[in-house]
Amino acid sequence: MEEEVLWAEKYRPKSLDEIVNQKDIVERLKKFVKERNMPHLLFSGSPGTGKTTAALALVHDLYGQNYRQYFLELNASDERGIDVIRNKVKEFARTIVTGEVPFKVVLLDEADNMTADAQQALRRTMELYTETTRFILACNYLSKIIEPIQSRTALFRFYPLKKEDVVSRLMYIAKNEKVEVEQKALETIYDITLGDMRKSINILQAASAYGKVTVESVYKVLGLAQPKEVREMINLAIQGKFSQARDKLRNLLVNYGLSGEDIIKQVHRELTGNEINIPDELKVILVDYAGEVEFRIMEGADDEIQLTAFLAKLALYAQKYGGS
Repeated sequence: MEEEVLWAEKYRPKSLDEIVNQKDIVERLKKFVKERNMPHLLFSGSPGTGKTTAALALVHDLYGQNYRQYFLELNASDERGIDVIRNKVKEFARTIVTGEVPFKVVLLDEADNMTADAQQALRRTMELYTETTRFILACNYLSKIIEPIQSRTALFRFYPLKKEDVVSRLMYIAKNEKVEVEQKALETIYDITLGDMRKSINILQAASAYGKVTVESVYKVLGLAQPKEVREMINLAIQGKFSQARDKLRNLLVNYGLSGEDIIKQVHRELTGNEINIPDELKVILVDYAGEVEFRIMEGADDEIQLTAFLAKLALYAQKYGGS
């Protein structure tokens, strides 16, 4: 049913002309469509920046509506072993194509999750079937792709989308879905996702379940406290009101149901922002200690004990360095 469709899929651009931002990349890909030819491609960039979308739009523009018969899409994080390369990919790659475009396309998404052996097998497959098949590899971390594959592909770097592009796209989707939104809520979504369009759209869809999309509904969906709550806890500790700061922490852990990892990340965001009024020297010490606390929590230490210790250290250092 229509209402059950994920908005991230419903509003995924079908053609290169519809892609938001990444203008340089889109122009280069359009040349491949015009020439009906292309090399092997390597798309690198953080999640939600349009790598898979660009690959799908490229093959759609190359082959038209029936592109699926010329296209094989695999998620390398699920099918990451050498057998997939030897069987599925080879089987698809070896058959010859007739038509305007003389090759088929294989998209290997999250290719940086492939094992080293699978990447070596892929390198050989790319060499053997160049005449009939072109490969598009999409990855988050370029460093995890072996050098022989990097040298056989044309690299495209995808960068996080700009704030105005994300906000305007979210506004467009909200209008289409007849959802009332606050401008500040859309800006908050961007501040949290940092240019990840897919995550931004998913948050918008989830927050729309509350009716009007507000800053409060966005934080509810994410299971995060609003920044003012975390800021208040930090300021109480800075003022030497340790017991009140600890009570605030317990409220975040119990009533909000936040994990220690969530809280320390929000604390880090507040400390590196401009809202907390403390000397830079103290800020440096606290950011360093926040990293240590996060590591301990990730390693299995008790959330409340670690965060309480952080507040205690914050209160002690604030006295020493004159935080206000």
